[in-house]
Amino acid sequence: MTNPSTTPLKHPSTQPTWGDLAHFPSLRKRSVFVTGGGSGIGAAIVAAFVEQGARVGFVDVAEQASEALAQQLSDAGHEPPWWRVCDVRDVAALQAAMAQAAQALGDFSVLVNNVASDDRHSLESVTPDYYDQRMAINERPAFFAIQAAVPGMRRLGSGSVINLGSTGWQTKGAAYPCYAIAKSSVNGLTRGLAKTLGQDRIRINTVSPGWVMTERQIQLWLDAEGEQDIQRNQCLPDKLRPHDIARMVLFLASDDAAMCTAQEFKVDAGWA
Repeated sequence: MTNPSTTPLKHPSTQPTWGDLAHFPSLRKRSVFVTGGGSGIGAAIVAAFVEQGARVGFVDVAEQASEALAQQLSDAGHEPPWWRVCDVRDVAALQAAMAQAAQALGDFSVLVNNVASDDRHSLESVTPDYYDQRMAINERPAFFAIQAAVPGMRRLGSGSVINLGSTGWQTKGAAYPCYAIAKSSVNGLTRGLAKTLGQDRIRINTVSPGWVMTERQIQLWLDAEGEQDIQRNQCLPDKLRPHDIARMVLFLASDDAAMCTAQEFKVDAGWA
């Protein structure tokens, strides 16, 4: 089912037109919260939910990018998302922002734990302080965001938590051991909470992207060797884009995925 009155955002040329993609009526008017929603994969997730007619809130440290995203969505004729600048390393600030967003949008039916930072580092360079900071960005916020969102989901009688993992550690990617540790823990978080949350019809799943061509990845890490890695390791020849991850997130958030929980869904063009 499509909604021709909805105007999609402009995406890269590989993005199908709106009429070619699924529309999920169950997401319309539902409240959604996304961590790290101002740029990259997070921005694509925010935009995808807004295009579905959901009521979206997000936090990010990138003020300019977040403001530009909200303006772009508004200019396209959509209800702009609620957003705040928030450093998720501050758990109290994250949970306070979520409470404010819930007051504005209603209890969250969907939580997307997207925020992450894949800064490169060597084994030898890691100090205890640096290690703690990596966990404070890449691991800890997901747990405490779930803690904040679950009471509202229980009031609603159901919900969907989607944790963003990674295939990088599964393919033995180098140069970010702290990131690998944090991302490998996502599946444990998902499976460890599935039974508890499931009693209240709250589903929890992991979406693990492959190497997604965000602006950050292209500017910092994609080189000739990386291009060769993509061609050698992916089964599909096209580069992964943020909207490819967002489409899987939409499905898992919708009622179409009503019996999907405790699972990992990889979107990596067949690399891992």
